[in-house]
Amino acid sequence: MARFGGVKVTWFGHSAFRFISPNRKVIWVDPWLEHPLAPPDTKEGPKADLILVTHGHSDHLGNTIDLAQKTGALVVAIYEIMLYLQKKGLENLQGMNKGGTWEWEGIRVTMTDATHSSGIDDAGNVFPGGEAAGFIITFENGFKVYHAGDTGLFGGLSLIGDFYKPDLVCLPIGSLFTMGPEEAAYAVTLLKPRWIIPMHFKTFPVLTGQPEAFLQALPAEYRDRVIVLKPGETAE
Repeated sequence: MARFGGVKVTWFGHSAFRFISPNRKVIWVDPWLEHPLAPPDTKEGPKADLILVTHGHSDHLGNTIDLAQKTGALVVAIYEIMLYLQKKGLENLQGMNKGGTWEWEGIRVTMTDATHSSGIDDAGNVFPGGEAAGFIITFENGFKVYHAGDTGLFGGLSLIGDFYKPDLVCLPIGSLFTMGPEEAAYAVTLLKPRWIIPMHFKTFPVLTGQPEAFLQALPAEYRDRVIVLKPGETAE
């Protein structure tokens, strides 16, 4: 378990993260817990207070419905995904949109832009899922995490870095569907974070971007800020 300013973070592979706030609130982002590299015991009784969904693809919406039903967690997503989840029987929902901020239990959640699609693939049918997004999570102690979701490189990353000044960024590096190592390395220079965790790599063979290539592409001053986690691994 890595500690950042009183915030704990665990990576469960792909884009699935669990954050534990200084006040012990448990926040999940994109809880897909059944992918090929997920720890085998991930689905055994997880706790959750809040679930954030970046977009509608099944590898990000993932196990959101099951986790919310088991725990009673509040789910936050773009408005169109919220409507879809309502039809699936969830009631504890908060819809929002890009640029908006929502406050909950001393934690601020801001939805940011991302360059990606967001159709909801459900048993072979595709439903409108609004647009893909990222999240800035500002914890009770002021610590800020930027989970970029699935995104390509775009100019708005510099605005996110300048305005929100995230302490920790979680960036996709796998390529094909998102930024690759070189693009993600350039994104770091726009965001200027204190720490970086790469994500969305190695889950499938087609996600060819690797942490080694990401580190090599980074300017030297950022390399010691990168924390490469394995799914379910504990880091200090």
